[in-house]
Amino acid sequence: MGERLYLYGIFPAPGPQHLALTGLDNQPIDSHTIEEFTFLFSAAKQERYLASRRNLLGHERVLEAAMQAGFQTLLPLQFGLTTEAWEPVQQELLVPNRDRLKQLFAKLQGRREVSIKVMWEPDQELETLMRENEALRLERDRLQGKQLRMEEVIGIGQAIEQAMEARKLDIIQALRTALNPLAAEVIENEPMTSAMIYNAAYLISWDEEIAFGEQVEALDAQFEERLRIRYNSFTAPYNFSYLAQP
Repeated sequence: MGERLYLYGIFPAPGPQHLALTGLDNQPIDSHTIEEFTFLFSAAKQERYLASRRNLLGHERVLEAAMQAGFQTLLPLQFGLTTEAWEPVQQELLVPNRDRLKQLFAKLQGRREVSIKVMWEPDQELETLMRENEALRLERDRLQGKQLRMEEVIGIGQAIEQAMEARKLDIIQALRTALNPLAAEVIENEPMTSAMIYNAAYLISWDEEIAFGEQVEALDAQFEERLRIRYNSFTAPYNFSYLAQP
């Protein structure tokens, strides 16, 4: 039984060779090619890797460094994947998925993943809503301080919730209109916090990133203090590398 190996990602052969990088556990990065596929790996010094911030960033840094070195087409592997030999990797990963892996390489050729996460301040947005919607504000004020029937409580609550949802959808539609035409593919993920209203990843051409970034900046200026937009312009293409059957 050989040394346990930690796997980072797969590249079209010949892929990165002799990268002067260190990965998890401060181990040097190496590569191994099986047919058309080249794996980046390092020696695994732990039986199981905890998904700590340090480990996750270490995994990501290896892939980003390879991309920055010019190897832009890659399939990132899930964090924590280790093996004691290459034979099960070939038989369990490559053999049943060879065609799909090639399809993913073709889709990702010349493209990169970028993402945005959009947050707002719910209390501030509600205050703005009440200033702008006089009828809703007057109804809310009329009911304040009164002993309300259940249907009144439900009614005003639903009206406010629907109005807030409409404001959120207006923002999301503005984002879609501005950004989606620049992308070959878009994946909208679930928001990660109660203040996050939009969380999306985009597959764009490498040479379109400047234009995409300018659109994000324009949206940030358009909504001023109303939104906080986090833009990640450089990441491994996790959202567009699933091995689900087409």
